This record gives sequence, structure tokens and C-alpha cells, in this order.
Amino acid sequence: MRVFIYIIVFFSFFDLFAQLPIMSPYAKSLGATPFLTGLVVGMYSFSNTIGNIISGFLTDKKGPFSILIIGLFATSISLFMYQGVSDPIGLLIVRFIHGLLAGLIVPAAFTYSANQTSAEKRGKSVALSGAFVGLAAILGPAFSGIMASKKDEVFVLSITGSIMLILSILSVFLLSTVSIHKKTKENASVTVRDIFAESGLVKAFAGAFFLMFSQGVLAYMLPLKVLYLGYDSKTSGLLLSTFGFVAILVFILPINRLFDKVKPIKTLDFGMGLMGISMLLLGQIDTLQLLYVGMSLYGVGFAFLFPSINSLLIDSTEPTYRGKAYGYFYAFFSIGVVVGSSVTGLLQLTANGGFLLTGGLLICLSVLSILKDKKN
Repeated sequence: MRVFIYIIVFFSFFDLFAQLPIMSPYAKSLGATPFLTGLVVGMYSFSNTIGNIISGFLTDKKGPFSILIIGLFATSISLFMYQGVSDPIGLLIVRFIHGLLAGLIVPAAFTYSANQTSAEKRGKSVALSGAFVGLAAILGPAFSGIMASKKDEVFVLSITGSIMLILSILSVFLLSTVSIHKKTKENASVTVRDIFAESGLVKAFAGAFFLMFSQGVLAYMLPLKVLYLGYDSKTSGLLLSTFGFVAILVFILPINRLFDKVKPIKTLDFGMGLMGISMLLLGQIDTLQLLYVGMSLYGVGFAFLFPSINSLLIDSTEPTYRGKAYGYFYAFFSIGVVVGSSVTGLLQLTANGGFLLTGGLLICLSVLSILKDKKN
């Protein structure tokens, strides 16, 4: 039933990406000030981080199956709660609940998948899951934008809630329960400090953070650059879709066998370095054609980095505490997006400046990682 897990991953990220084009207009339609609108948008990531960590601990204690079912059902309920919102404060509260409960799903889903996958095929497996994430990144915003223009934002959220409800019911019948890990000495001895002392996990967490840091910068700066060059928001959407499309091709084509044959730290270094190069290019080029080239390179880098950090996490953990590791892993995902857009905003960087800063940072991290690996 690994395919069904991929479907759950797809709709979990679909829920996230579908919110992007509609939440700010929704908050403004309820009379939110610019400050409250910013809080409404950021509240989901804040509470989602908490939900990810809670999910990790509960997954190790109760098993991924039960947490996955609870997360899917509870998230569907939270999506229907938007129907009762009538003011900005109410929206802020629902956003917190939605992010918290949605945070339960992804760590449990990836833990379930990792525990059911042999070590020899773990690279290809996480690459395929990455393809579903990329597909959600393309389809989610497009779906919500079109449906919200024809209906409204609440209708879009209710549709997603209905899908989550159906998935929660199907999961009960289609997924066999994973045995609950009994509290052994090995499991009891694994603390948060132990997790962060494992070099492979630290690299996976850092990769997750900077992957989404770059995504935050991209989401913030790319539309500004496109507008500066005289194009509209539709062009921004096409450029973002280009990166997603290229990433999906790498995930599903035979090249994905590399992720089982090459050490994940090497594909991590390559992916992060290529993303850094693409960011530097985006900060220097001023023609639309070259922007598409830059986004295509970014897509290839993303496609190498995402499976690598997942594989590193799997290789560096045992099933008894893998849930905790995935909880922190996706917490760093959520934090990275917020920090990426916030730091470039606080520094008041231009679009080119934001790209150059991020590109330089990613390349430096890639080089440092390579040098450290050579010493070891």
C-alpha cells in the first residue's frame, strides 16, 4: 500500500500549497489589517512546526498507523471549521488549529513508508514521494486559484477537507497497523540530545532547513523580480511550475536509481550546490528565457537534495525513534520557509540581493560539507 501513502503525502502537501494564493485575500475579505493578515499566513507554519514535533513523539509511542488516521480525520475537521469563521481573530484561531493538526500527518506518513521499505530501495522510494510533493506544489495553487475565483476561499478549503475525510476512512481499511514499539532500553535511551548528536541527522535537518529557506526566498523574491522585468504574476506561476515539473522528471525517470547507488551525502552536496548556482544565476540574469533556465537548474538541484536528506534520515535512525526524527525534520521544513522570507525581508534586500545571498549561502554549505566528508 505504498502508493496509497504517496497519495496521502500528495494531499497533505496539496493542502499546504492550495492555501498560498487564497489565504491573504481571505483574511483581507474579513477585514484583517496588514499585520493580522501576516499573522494569519504565518500562523499555519508556526503551529505546523509544533504538530510535526508532537507527531514524531506520538508516532514512536503509538505507531504511525494510529497517528496517521487521527491526523487525517482531525485535519479534515479543522478544514471544515473555516465555514464558521466570521472575523480575523476567528480565522487566526482556526489557522492555528489547522496547522497543528495537519502537522501530525507527514511525519507519521513518512515513518510508515520508511518502515515498510527495504534499505536497498529507500532512495527510489523517497524520490517517488518527492515527485508527489512536487506535483502538489504545481496543482495545489492552480486548483485553489481557479476554484476560489469561481466560488470562494471557504469552498476550496471544504473540498480539501472532504478529501482528507475520505482518505482517513480509506486508511482504516487499506493500511495494516504497524506494531507498537515496546519500550526497550534502546528506545528509552534515545533522547533529543542523542538525536541531535547524530551527524547524519544533523545534516538531514540542515538540508531540510536550507531547502525550504531557499523556497521561502524564491516565493518572496521571484514575483518581485518578474514584476521588475515587466511581466505579470502569471509568469511567476509558470516559472515556479517549471521548477516543479523538472523536479518531477528527475524523481520519476530512471535517473532516480542513482539515489540507491550513490551515497546520499554526495547527492546532497551536489543538489545543494546546484541550487546555489541557480540562485546566483537568478540574481544576475535579466531575460525571461534565462530565468526559465535558472528555474530548471533549481528543479534539478531540488530533486537531488530532497531524496538525499530523507535517505540520510532513514540511514541514521532505527524504527524505534524514526518518528521523532521525522517530526524534527519536518519542523525544520516549516521553520525554513518562514526564516527564508523573513530574513530577506528584514534585511530589505532587492530581489537580486536575496537570490545572491541565498545562492552564496547554499554553495558555502555545500563546499563545507564536501571538505568535511573528505576529512572523514
